[in-house]
Amino acid sequence: MRIFADRLAEQLVKQLHPIYLIFGNEPLLLQESREAIQQTAFAHGFEERHRFAVSSNLDWNQVYDCCQAMSLFSAKQVIELELPETGVNAAIAKELLAVAELIHPDVLLVIIGSKLTKAQESAKWFKALSSQGCWVNCLTPDIQRLPQFVQQRCRKMGLQPDQEAVQMLAQWHEGNLFALSQSLEKLVLLYPDGQLNLVRLEHALSRHNHFTAFHWVDALLAGKAKRSQRILRQLEAEGIESVILIRTLQKELTQLFAMASLLNSQTLAQVFEQYRIWQSKRPLYSAALQRLNPSLLAKQLQLLAQAEITAKTQYEISCWPLLHQLSCQICLPQVRI
Repeated sequence: MRIFADRLAEQLVKQLHPIYLIFGNEPLLLQESREAIQQTAFAHGFEERHRFAVSSNLDWNQVYDCCQAMSLFSAKQVIELELPETGVNAAIAKELLAVAELIHPDVLLVIIGSKLTKAQESAKWFKALSSQGCWVNCLTPDIQRLPQFVQQRCRKMGLQPDQEAVQMLAQWHEGNLFALSQSLEKLVLLYPDGQLNLVRLEHALSRHNHFTAFHWVDALLAGKAKRSQRILRQLEAEGIESVILIRTLQKELTQLFAMASLLNSQTLAQVFEQYRIWQSKRPLYSAALQRLNPSLLAKQLQLLAQAEITAKTQYEISCWPLLHQLSCQICLPQVRI
């Protein structure tokens, strides 16, 4: 069974599964999911919780002992396994399969990890565990899903924002859901009637959005000029190293150039398969390839190289104007440089 983190609360009311797999890249959702499962487990008579950080140094016998502690006098136990950020190797996978065979009604197993890859989702250990329990998806909502996420959080806390307030909350807190949670708690205290509009938000809150180089690149691929410029200005204000942005964009433009060159002999679907483009990313690449041909991409790579030379050798000259220029050009429809 697979659910999104925002559906976990209602699922826990219906049923407590023997295994929960909590995976994703959003710290707030990971934390809230762990706490919700723990609270529900304690309400169902689970009295002890054991946490293990999975690494090469972990003594798995301790995990097995917890799983096998079943008698009239032993407490029901929650066992949490935190997987390493590097993922699950063959040795860990073997141990997880062994643990899966030991699960019984007096044990609740919770496994926490970072965002899964397609290969991990298809792995034997993951299939074995997910078949017995519930997979909780804790991915950060993208810009399209974020307003809906904000609306749900507001409703849960008794807040009633109008549509403009929802959009502002989403825009100001993108990439920083911890700050969103704190802002909503503050708004509950400031406005007991729960009514939210632009005037109230601007009076009560400041911007807490957090962008990365990947947000910028996604905006460029989608051709969203205003959004890409807004992200770039904030990254510049935060003092991010320009070389990080240059390297990130260089990788994307190089791949786009290769993909665009193949479109004369292959279909777009075949190119996506060859470069293993995730389904969620395909609309972004499709939009970029409709605007940009190999000739245009080559010229943009040259401009990016100029920005890199400036950043690394011309210390008295800023390369940021070049990045802003490049950002505009990539987003222009049918751009001609």
